[in-house]
Amino acid sequence: MNNSVPAEPPLPERGRLPFTVKLAYGAGDLGAAITANVTAIYALVFFTNVAGLNPGLAGSVLLLGKIWDAVNDPIVGVLSDRTQSRWGRRYPWMIFGAIPFGLVFVLQWIVPQFDQWGLFWYYVLIGVLFNTFYTAVNLPYTALTPELTQDYDERTSLNSFRFTFSIGGSILSLILALGTFSLLKVPPAQQYLTLAIVAAIISVLPLYWCFFGTRRYAVLDSKSDDTASIPYFEQVRIAFTNGPFLFVVGIYLCSWLALQNTVAVIPYFVKEWMQLRQDQWFTAVIAMVQVVALATLFVWSLVSARVGKKGTYFMGMGLWILAQAGLFFLQPGQISLMFLLAVMAGFGVSTAYLVPWSMIPDVIELDELKTGQRREGIFYGYMVLLQKIGLAIGLFLVGQALQWSGFIKPTAELPVPVQPDSALLAIRLMIGPIPTVILLGGLILAYFYPLSREVHAEILLQLQARKEAERGGAE
Repeated sequence: MNNSVPAEPPLPERGRLPFTVKLAYGAGDLGAAITANVTAIYALVFFTNVAGLNPGLAGSVLLLGKIWDAVNDPIVGVLSDRTQSRWGRRYPWMIFGAIPFGLVFVLQWIVPQFDQWGLFWYYVLIGVLFNTFYTAVNLPYTALTPELTQDYDERTSLNSFRFTFSIGGSILSLILALGTFSLLKVPPAQQYLTLAIVAAIISVLPLYWCFFGTRRYAVLDSKSDDTASIPYFEQVRIAFTNGPFLFVVGIYLCSWLALQNTVAVIPYFVKEWMQLRQDQWFTAVIAMVQVVALATLFVWSLVSARVGKKGTYFMGMGLWILAQAGLFFLQPGQISLMFLLAVMAGFGVSTAYLVPWSMIPDVIELDELKTGQRREGIFYGYMVLLQKIGLAIGLFLVGQALQWSGFIKPTAELPVPVQPDSALLAIRLMIGPIPTVILLGGLILAYFYPLSREVHAEILLQLQARKEAERGGAE
């Protein structure tokens, strides 16, 4: 099949991109952000308080789905590297996976009339299907970054647009939830299902905007045939013998695990420790973090252009660590201080979105220099996998900790139970000291990350020299 780009007016060099292309690229992450944020914030509460699962089973549902992802994500990454079509390697996955992605998301928020184990296996099965389609659309999308530009700072700018839509999608999901819970006077099960349907529709459409808005600028003739000749496990070995990639993996996993652990426990922290029982309160706290993260995203992009990615990460993490540690000492009634800490956390969360994803294209080009292959899919596959593992581990740990600490789930007979001191302490530990230690681990890894702007420029020079030598040899 011919993968060459049809004859059109000349494109600019693979550096600076037009604003409309960046906007369309950013839109591709909107649906992933909406569905992931709704899952991260509301899934555990939905399972325990609406579907009626006990906390231990509820926390295990998403973890089992991620065990499947350990197989699913890298395979989709490799398959997208090998895909050949007139649209290139990534776009067919987005085009054909978008609608099933939306439909299966809705099925996660249905409450069938099953017993505990019937509900458990239903949600595990649907979770596996949803994770499959989420990967099918989101992983190839993330792998578009190095195919759109090779410029070191332009990639940071491109990811700024991506995470503008990503964080904006998270905020939009909270607005949709607040509107649904406040205005729709129906039982909670119907509220969640309505929220899922609206979120699914909004999530599917931007994937097509991304396709139509960026396809002319993507490199469609990357070396997919060469990659296909390398066995899967050999590609995994090569990816994980790339030293800088391991640093990025560690940095991202620490950031994302801390974030998802906090997001999962915030509803319980606000309701049970701060004694603010209405869902609007914990939704407002999460919204504050996301709004600040969005507002500071382009500021951090400008800072990164001056001080580099590593320096930017250190600045943001410093603020986030102070905020995270402060939550442990927060007392009921200190509502203003709670929101101040949310603002501080938002500054750090912004860099956690931006910096690791901006590092990955540089790692991919180091791999190309060493091997002569471009394997975006395998590297992005593991990044997407880690993102979802962070979500799953966060939810699983919160569910198990609540179970072990004697958390009393609400029932029709006891809608607002008084929690034992052991459960309250577990909630405070999970929102303060534990994420703080994880974030400090990410800072240590960032300190030793080896690919600076200067090193990346040298990599590009060597790649360019190799390509010119190959062209000369071909002549």
